[in-house]
Amino acid sequence: MSVGAAVRRVRAYGGQFLLLAVLTLVVTLLISGVPRLVNRLAEQGLRAQLNSEPAARRDISYTTNVEPATSRRTAMGDAAERFDALAAEMPPPVRSAVTERWYSVETAAARVVGPDLAARNLLVDMGLRAMPDIQGASTLVEGAWPSETYVPDRPIEVALDVDVAGKLNLRAGSQLRIGNTDDKGKLTDGAPLVVTGLFRPVDRANGIWDGLPQLLRIIEPQGDGQPFVIVGVVAQSPLNKRAAEGWPIQSNWRYRLGVDRIDARELDQLIDGLQVMQRNQPTGLTLTQGADVPLRAFAAQINAVRTLLAVIAAGVLATLAGLIVLAASLAIRRRRSEFALLRARGGGATAGARRSLAESVLVVPVAAVLGWWLGTLVPGAPDPTTPYVIGVTVLVTLALPLATLAVPAGGAGRRDLIRVRPSARRLTVEVSLLLLAGFAAVLLRRRGLTLGEVDPLLVSVPVLLAIAAAVLALRAYPWPLLLVSRMAARTRGSVAFLGTARAGRAAVAAPLVVVVLAIGTAAFCAVVAAGIDASRERAAAQIVPADAVIRGERFAPDTIDELGRLPGVRAVTRVLYQDDERFASDEVGTDAFIEQTDVLLVDGSGLDTVARESEVDLPVPAALRTAAPGSGPLPAIVSPAVAADLTKAGLDDSAFISVQGQRYEFRVAGTQDRFPLLAASASRFVILPWQALPTRTTIPVPTSLLIAGDSLDAEALRVAGDQGQERYQRDGTVTGRDRMIGVTVDTRADVRRDLGEGGANGVLAFGFVAGAAGGTVLGLLAIAFTVLAGARARGQVLSRLRTLGLSRRQWRGLLLVELTPLVAVSVLTGALVGAVLPLLLNPVLGLSAFTSGVPVRVAFEPSLVAAVLALGAVALGFAVAVEALNNRRLRLGEVLRLGEES
Repeated sequence: MSVGAAVRRVRAYGGQFLLLAVLTLVVTLLISGVPRLVNRLAEQGLRAQLNSEPAARRDISYTTNVEPATSRRTAMGDAAERFDALAAEMPPPVRSAVTERWYSVETAAARVVGPDLAARNLLVDMGLRAMPDIQGASTLVEGAWPSETYVPDRPIEVALDVDVAGKLNLRAGSQLRIGNTDDKGKLTDGAPLVVTGLFRPVDRANGIWDGLPQLLRIIEPQGDGQPFVIVGVVAQSPLNKRAAEGWPIQSNWRYRLGVDRIDARELDQLIDGLQVMQRNQPTGLTLTQGADVPLRAFAAQINAVRTLLAVIAAGVLATLAGLIVLAASLAIRRRRSEFALLRARGGGATAGARRSLAESVLVVPVAAVLGWWLGTLVPGAPDPTTPYVIGVTVLVTLALPLATLAVPAGGAGRRDLIRVRPSARRLTVEVSLLLLAGFAAVLLRRRGLTLGEVDPLLVSVPVLLAIAAAVLALRAYPWPLLLVSRMAARTRGSVAFLGTARAGRAAVAAPLVVVVLAIGTAAFCAVVAAGIDASRERAAAQIVPADAVIRGERFAPDTIDELGRLPGVRAVTRVLYQDDERFASDEVGTDAFIEQTDVLLVDGSGLDTVARESEVDLPVPAALRTAAPGSGPLPAIVSPAVAADLTKAGLDDSAFISVQGQRYEFRVAGTQDRFPLLAASASRFVILPWQALPTRTTIPVPTSLLIAGDSLDAEALRVAGDQGQERYQRDGTVTGRDRMIGVTVDTRADVRRDLGEGGANGVLAFGFVAGAAGGTVLGLLAIAFTVLAGARARGQVLSRLRTLGLSRRQWRGLLLVELTPLVAVSVLTGALVGAVLPLLLNPVLGLSAFTSGVPVRVAFEPSLVAAVLALGAVALGFAVAVEALNNRRLRLGEVLRLGEES
């Protein structure tokens, strides 16, 4: 068998081999290119999420206690030695991610006094910090840097940030004294100190300035009679001297993880490394790090999306595999007479297969290599996909020889007849397939999944269920058509009868399976995407059950009225939240020995009004909404865990809980798993109706305010909230007059947008778009294969009927009647599979990582019906167009000379 002969046959059947080559190229391109694209999107999402966090969130910080130095070495020398040692002890994944490092030694803040401070009656404490490389990160504005040469009896030289110095009336040359104070706040043993220079940072975003307390900021007094706190820069030698004299010092070592050094594919190793560091803290050091929080959140998302992508990829690749089988079968069917003649001339049983293998080797490997190469051009980190590409290439190369071996030795028989009773072999295969699909589905639900891993069971279940659904559709497909055909036989005209009769006898087993796989994948993506979108709406409503929420510490009672006067505000209600409160069994406060819980005080009617005005679907329990002041216990909504504990303790009819120092009696009026304004992970809470509280001298003070309105100005709400807190503080209610933290304002629209952006949402969106679009396109291609598989047989029938007087209009009607059942059953079965798969897989996919912990609910979407009908119409039009183009390509006489072979 010469290569030249094989080349000539490939050229003779160029269209069929081109189709096979294109499918091979697409498969290998997807296998090699999609992982790269996913990795690139994951890296972009991770960088975006980390960059949205404060840079200091990525710091790994070791600190010592503030105490006199115990080492014989100098303070700075000991810090420098441990600086490299701590980095060397880090787990490799963490150490490789560190890009910036700093260390410093500083004294405890002590009182400073001087004429310039006294001129403005300022009370100031100052810490002295020595840090290498600080001069390179700043520009000297006035004076000089502190001298590194220590001279006895010379004042301590310090440099200050120019803005800090200006706010405290200090300048280069300011004479101060620093030391301890007595009970009256007077300096007792002060040392002379002089401000030698003022500096300004070159880049305030440089991590060197993020050490706490910060060099560039003044720590405001925490209450009346409290000092301002600042930090000044000193040289290393003077600090070593002060440490040797017994001044309390604290050493700090900070290592910042670089955004570009963190690989999204190795997040688990990095998180594990941070856990190891947390467990194995060096003696005498305190480790502080917050990098694991955003990394864990992103890891949960990326693990969930990789699992979801495995499901989508399984459907797409299985569809492509089916298309390759259909292409090979169609190619061999067109050459059936050639292989039958080869056998008749003395060729062996494998002669045709060897010929097909030689032809396939000329085409498939070249297409596979081209597809793999194109995949490597996709930007992104590669995955080890070469073995999969090689395996796919081998399987596709064998597709044509295996299809050739399936050709009957005696040539073609009639293919337009369907047995009423299937053969025992086929029945056994179909029943086994149904049992296998059912067993795999049950096992998947009972065993669960490890998110982020490509589980063979997860990959196989959607494919098996789609094939099983297609088998059931094939079993049921002919019976309705048989009934319709019998009814059509009693009517006038031949179009309906002939069309339904031919549709019922059509052999569509393999094409139907492929169409169901493709449409099922597209529908699955659409249903899950709709479920996640709806769940994000619920999550946003749980976080902000209004148009906006102002969160603070405590607000003056008139803040509600002030907010009501702002433009666009329609309704305002109050909320009080406290965490970790204990239960009491009586009014005197006897501990009920029940685990602590969160307490939420809400105005039931006000919450209902705000939710309704904000168009939030929030059914407020009647026990909260209708509660009124009375003599008995307050009706409360509690979590199931709290309800079980109260029942066990015999306190479900009467228990006490403390709210802002006041003890209130309540009874369980209902239970709920979740409640708005509480974290999704909150499992222990008690909700009390504010409007039903008994009248007392001390009244509760709201900690949050819910606002309903249109076009709300977040800045105006923030200002009103801060003013409300200031008025509450001015009333003198707060002991010590501690300064309150500024309020935060969140709108439901912003929360909803944040849930759909950032993190791994880019990968998720890509998966849905690619799955839906790819499934739809491949489904249409599978329908085209289905049409082409019987095109010659239909062409012969239609050509004969045209010679018997069938008009062109009747011919179009006959074609439409014959193809409509096929397209309808394919699309509807695929859509049904796509709608059922999310119900089965949703509990094990971990998609709540994209909805702030709110469980994703997959429900019936009315829009899916419209989409299926539109897709069915498009598919039917596409099928008719393919048939028409094919019939135009074949002339009437040529079709009639083709004989009965199809």
